[in-house]
Amino acid sequence: MTSRKGIILAGGLGKRLAPITSAISKQLIPVYDKPMIYYSLSTLMLCGIKDILIITTPDNQSNFKQLLGDGNRWGMNFSYAIQQKPEGIAQSILIAEKFISDKSVAIALGDNIFHGNDLVKLLRSADSRSVGGTIFAYPVRDPERYGVVQFDQSGNVVGIEEKPKEPTSRYAITGLYFYDNTVIERAKELNFSARCELEITDLNRKYLIDQLLKVEIMGRGMAWLDTGTIESLQDASLYIRTLEHRQGLKVGCPEEIAWRQGWINDDQLEQLAADLMISGYGEYLEKLLKLEDRKSLSSFHPG
Repeated sequence: MTSRKGIILAGGLGKRLAPITSAISKQLIPVYDKPMIYYSLSTLMLCGIKDILIITTPDNQSNFKQLLGDGNRWGMNFSYAIQQKPEGIAQSILIAEKFISDKSVAIALGDNIFHGNDLVKLLRSADSRSVGGTIFAYPVRDPERYGVVQFDQSGNVVGIEEKPKEPTSRYAITGLYFYDNTVIERAKELNFSARCELEITDLNRKYLIDQLLKVEIMGRGMAWLDTGTIESLQDASLYIRTLEHRQGLKVGCPEEIAWRQGWINDDQLEQLAADLMISGYGEYLEKLLKLEDRKSLSSFHPG
């Protein structure tokens, strides 16, 4: 198990999903059969991270606490903090300073979904680095909508552009970031941008200038879904539905990951299944206990 701590940023106003988000946090909206935040939570869990801080808006914190509790039922530890105003992803570092303490940290945006056979390999590669920062890049057809990684002819990272009008590459930076403990001091040095935010791009540039930024490429066979609009939310739900119906395996299922990681035992999983039986979600958990070919995490990576 890693000693790295995790942060899920579940703040923001979700204006692009209005009027739905007028009454509920974006990260609580279902993506097919589970709340959106389950997917970012699962990503951190697959890396072995058990100690996670969930940053929310003042209005929605009680809803997240009701959904997730203190994490004990999954063998984890959840803490909560409030972001009073949406002032940038990098602000989460300042909010979480005491939580991070002297540890390294991984930050996951609560509206990003990652899936693929190489996901755990990439996560473990990033987690293995005790010095510097790691970001994840994904090829997209519309890089001008994202922060973009620039490469030289040898494939080395030479720059980061925020929503460039003429992108020099098609590799967008995803909503998943791994940092060493120096991230706290680096975040304190940031200035607010023209849009009054502490920009995660500026934080990444600090690591890049010091030649301490690594980029992991998410290539073919990987999926990165940003569920910030109605269209992308529906696309993500359809993607998850298709996978789960075809394979009979759930994507982003914290109960299964906790069980396969050994954080909860069979009896605990059986109790979780019983509590959810009426929805059908519990039936899936119960079937896990009956599989004759149960595999360990080393040979099967639940997404």
